[in-house]
Amino acid sequence: MALSTAGLNLQVAGLTGAASHVSLHTSSPGSDGSNEVTGGSYARKATSWAAASNGSVATNANIVFDVPSSTTITHLGYWSASSGGTFYGFRALNASQTFSSAGTYTIASGNLTETVS
Repeated sequence: MALSTAGLNLQVAGLTGAASHVSLHTSSPGSDGSNEVTGGSYARKATSWAAASNGSVATNANIVFDVPSSTTITHLGYWSASSGGTFYGFRALNASQTFSSAGTYTIASGNLTETVS
């Protein structure tokens, strides 16, 4: 049985309702959230999501991370808390980015989306 649009919206809203924070990683986080960036002013960021529509949901505000020098970021992770918490999964960034000096990495509002089908 295929889910209706309402079912798809409920499914994606369940994930984003629990995944209140996002993280950056230096290689694949695997199943436990490994390889999270550390050092400098880096911290997981709280995120807010727009309402689900057509089985898809997007962030509704910019997410700005502080990234320490000599760090290459490759993945983004989903968490239930700013530290510790439950790891829900990850996605690879479109392209890795290397920071030779400390800087910021911004995900513009609406550019982080989750879709179910």
